Amino acid sequence: MEINFTIGDCEQKALDGPLQVGWFLTEEQGALLFEAPYRLRSMSQNRHAKSASRCPAILQLESRYFVINCPYDLHLRFARDSEGKPILVNVLGDKSAVRQNKLSQLLSLVQEKEWRSPKIPILQLKLPYCFIADEVAYITQLDAFCNYRKNPLPGTIFGGRFPIHIWPRPLMWAFEWHDTTQDLILKRGEPLFYCQFDGFDPSRATKLIQAEKTPELLNYMEQISGVVNYVSQTFSLFKDAESVRPKSLLTQK
Repeated sequence: MEINFTIGDCEQKALDGPLQVGWFLTEEQGALLFEAPYRLRSMSQNRHAKSASRCPAILQLESRYFVINCPYDLHLRFARDSEGKPILVNVLGDKSAVRQNKLSQLLSLVQEKEWRSPKIPILQLKLPYCFIADEVAYITQLDAFCNYRKNPLPGTIFGGRFPIHIWPRPLMWAFEWHDTTQDLILKRGEPLFYCQFDGFDPSRATKLIQAEKTPELLNYMEQISGVVNYVSQTFSLFKDAESVRPKSLLTQK
């Protein structure tokens, strides 16, 4: 059964079956570092029929989240230079697995005047993960709240939500550093954040597939990339983006 409906000038369809979401890496350099997103599954050794690991509500919740693992080993410290400007210190120095010149390409501190709170720095980690869909679908980026950390992070991640059917863009891990007296330590292979995908029908499951970077997809992304530097509210451009969007973006690889 198909139910037609219209959003703006773009006709969409509510379909039976799972919501299909495609993922790909925007850059191939170092692609081996970036593990494929995978569905959250809590580990349990208890086979009791009443174990929490068999609770339908818990299983439903976990099935909605997909995990992105951290691709790097990082040990960072917040400091200020001689002029009082915020800087990042690579605590591992020459022992760091990531070369210093590459670190500066991956990490950046948001300008202090753009912090949400005056004393809470915002750090951004660039990632090449991108998600797309050919029907109305939103991605929500969340903290990896089911992952136990022996040494908790000294802050919170910046979550976010946007429509991947008209606004495909690479994700970024953004972090608000609440306790700058504590170092930030990230380990390769540990969950960095979760992604949740929503369509019009919340009862539908999500199927994640690897997507092909077709010329149509790359051309469309080129048209919408970088506009955040010129427009204060990028969400105001969704209608314009929808008008130039190709009929299909998602092709399974």
